[in-house]
Amino acid sequence: MAEVRYYGTGKRKTAVARVWLIPNGEGKIQIKRSKNKVLSAEEYFGRITLLKIMQQPFEVTGTTGRFDVLCTVKGGGKSAQADAIKYGIAKALLAFNPELRPVLKKAGFLTRDARIKERKKYGQRGARARYQWSKR
Repeated sequence: MAEVRYYGTGKRKTAVARVWLIPNGEGKIQIKRSKNKVLSAEEYFGRITLLKIMQQPFEVTGTTGRFDVLCTVKGGGKSAQADAIKYGIAKALLAFNPELRPVLKKAGFLTRDARIKERKKYGQRGARARYQWSKR
């Protein structure tokens, strides 16, 4: 019999995380990189703050240590990837139990953070910065 998994996709800036929750786990978070290389979250991120960010949906819903997390991440930086994983975990928890929606919604974990880098415009130095004007 195939094991049950709950799926959620998380996005932040240009980072995309595909997250699978595996019930009856020990709370391990594993990140799958290219060519089937699987790293633990501690090895991949290295910063305690990013690990705590990913644990937030579990802490709010009281499901800490009940799931193993397997995820793949692409694009963005490490901080954006951690936020994308957090969003993916929250959506996967909804697939597991829709009654967790009010708790996750109140904590703000079901709202996608749509802030991305503004494009550079032609004739300018950056998105908003202009070239310096010289009178003489």
